[in-house]
Amino acid sequence: MTPSAESTVERSVIVAGYDGSAAAERAAMWAAREASGQGLGLAVIQALGLPVLPDSTSTPVGWASPQVLDAQEQEVLLAHAQTELDRVADACRGAYPGLEVTTRLLTGRGSETLVEAAADARALVIGPAGRSALPRVLLGSTAAEILQSYTRPIVIVRQAEDQPEGKHVVVGVDGSRNSAAAVDFAFDFAERHGLGLVAVHAWSDLPLEAMNPVGPWDNTWVDVEQKAVQAFEESLGAHRQRHPGVTVHQKVTPDRPAHALLDQSEGAALLVVGSHGRGALRRALLGSVSHTVAFHAPCPVAIVRPDTEES
Repeated sequence: MTPSAESTVERSVIVAGYDGSAAAERAAMWAAREASGQGLGLAVIQALGLPVLPDSTSTPVGWASPQVLDAQEQEVLLAHAQTELDRVADACRGAYPGLEVTTRLLTGRGSETLVEAAADARALVIGPAGRSALPRVLLGSTAAEILQSYTRPIVIVRQAEDQPEGKHVVVGVDGSRNSAAAVDFAFDFAERHGLGLVAVHAWSDLPLEAMNPVGPWDNTWVDVEQKAVQAFEESLGAHRQRHPGVTVHQKVTPDRPAHALLDQSEGAALLVVGSHGRGALRRALLGSVSHTVAFHAPCPVAIVRPDTEES
């Protein structure tokens, strides 16, 4: 029987979560490029929730409704899944000669098993949804669950097969510890790929029309913007020094953060955000901005928690 996630992959490996979908295959190829460029290994992992076959799941014989599979049927499904994993792994090796690629076919609940197996990986890369979800709108239940619980950097690769390569990297900056980890990740990615960086600081969670003060106020909008720019530049200073070759474009705007980031993400190679910023709820869950861009950005999105910053 295929094992559960009894051991995790090493820190020197990027994990690509695979579910048999075309989106997951594109995510695996994206992960292969990153692993090759960083001198890391790649592990392509699929988790199957046997003995129950989930609804709307593609099998070697077509589409199946929920049912309990007998031992022989399970073996057929597992063999097919392993063949698919091997095919994807071979495609990654062919695209990036010299890349060390391994596969793991695990049994267990998809999100929990994948998170456990990838717990110590350099990063986890997944597609936005399985076969039945709507691209660019629905993230998919397994992907959404992974986002809530995974503590290492996670990348959601949402892009069409014929979508051109992005020309810049976008990162959200708010001065928080979460943001610092995301900014470092973004600078590193931009430097490795020779891309410019667009750093976005949106200093309001309110729409512009709601920001007119209704009573006496000691600050002008110019004062507020100047303070925002100062905090923004302080947040970027150390990162600029460590990555002097990266061209940085700063964008400070009194707009909702998610809206500002999505505006800049068109044509981007990657959008990077922290797990949650300065909101009132400081919890180990995905923040509202991260949640929104993960669901709606047209480019790959990296979500980086503060304890995942690389030394």
